[in-house]
Amino acid sequence: MLSLMLSNGLVFTGITAFDSAILAEFPDWSRGDLKLRELITLVGVGILAPIFGILIDKVGVRALMIVGCLILMPTYYAYGYVENIGHIYILHIFLSIVMVCCGLNVGVILVSNWFVKHRGTAIGIAILGTSLGGAVLAPLFGYWLSEGISWRQGFQYASIIPFILLVLTILLVRSKPSVIGLKPYGTENYSQQSQDDLSNHGLEYGEAIRTRSFWAITVIAMCTFYTLMGLQANLVLHLQDLGFDIQSASAGLSVLFLPALVGKFIFGVFADRFEGNKLFYGNIIMMLIGLVALIVSSQATVMYSIGLIGFAWGGFYTILQLNAVNNFGLKASGKILGTITILDAIGAGLGIYLTGVIFDVYGSYYYAFIIYAVLCTIALLLISQVKKHV
Repeated sequence: MLSLMLSNGLVFTGITAFDSAILAEFPDWSRGDLKLRELITLVGVGILAPIFGILIDKVGVRALMIVGCLILMPTYYAYGYVENIGHIYILHIFLSIVMVCCGLNVGVILVSNWFVKHRGTAIGIAILGTSLGGAVLAPLFGYWLSEGISWRQGFQYASIIPFILLVLTILLVRSKPSVIGLKPYGTENYSQQSQDDLSNHGLEYGEAIRTRSFWAITVIAMCTFYTLMGLQANLVLHLQDLGFDIQSASAGLSVLFLPALVGKFIFGVFADRFEGNKLFYGNIIMMLIGLVALIVSSQATVMYSIGLIGFAWGGFYTILQLNAVNNFGLKASGKILGTITILDAIGAGLGIYLTGVIFDVYGSYYYAFIIYAVLCTIALLLISQVKKHV
């Protein structure tokens, strides 16, 4: 959870609190220019995820998490010295490596290796971190800016944070229970071999990618990641456009991510109790209602829309990750999740970048928000194609 909080918060969510200050210092840069950085990061994640997925399956997650922390610290410190947009783009290539080492796939596989019983709850708790990053770091960085700390100083101060994660990873993380002579929690119904190591259970990679469920989950991920990542990366700027000051606009990310925290935990628990796709449908319908409300929201009502989107996304996010593991098993989970990540990362990067470009063209996010609603409708229709195969 802490790993996902710091990796996602520093690379994608909290970092957006500095956007208006960066754009003010470099007035020749458009929002699209700046938001291209996230597209670079996410395309890098998409390219690297299958490679690192193989490493996850072979060497475990602990070593990768340590490498990710060691890259994140100097990269963030160097951010405080950028002088042109090219410098930012180069740094975000390194941040893509951080995300495949410390990001979502690593977290989901780590927790799944330790849990069979209550896996949904465990994954839900772990991926609370992806919301905590925005809920905690964005307001913190917004506060720093409001107190007169420059964005350059802010990056340098924040570069100390990954050291905490590095120490915790070294002391606490073990890739799977068998490393320390334990068995995964709740393996009573598995064979003796699988009780010792869940990585023996599930479909082979080639079998998984030939299923309709795999491609349905992949496209659903692409559509929804385009939407949520595009929204969160441009949210602070959108709220400032509506008249909020920097501290209040940064706190808007808390309005998005604190309900997401609740959604991730609640629906993680529900997922252990309810079979099928009912929760899948419920979450995406709620998110679609929130997006439609966002299209017509004013300064007085926008926070309600954001809160509903966050709650729905939180639950959907947990159910999506759980489906990717439960439907195919852990035998080739690194490769499977890595392949899914290729498209969902590209979708997320395009969402961030194109949302900024659409603003540059039309002077508002109205048409970008309409695209979000259309993509969520497509995801809703595809849920019917998701089936369990193990």
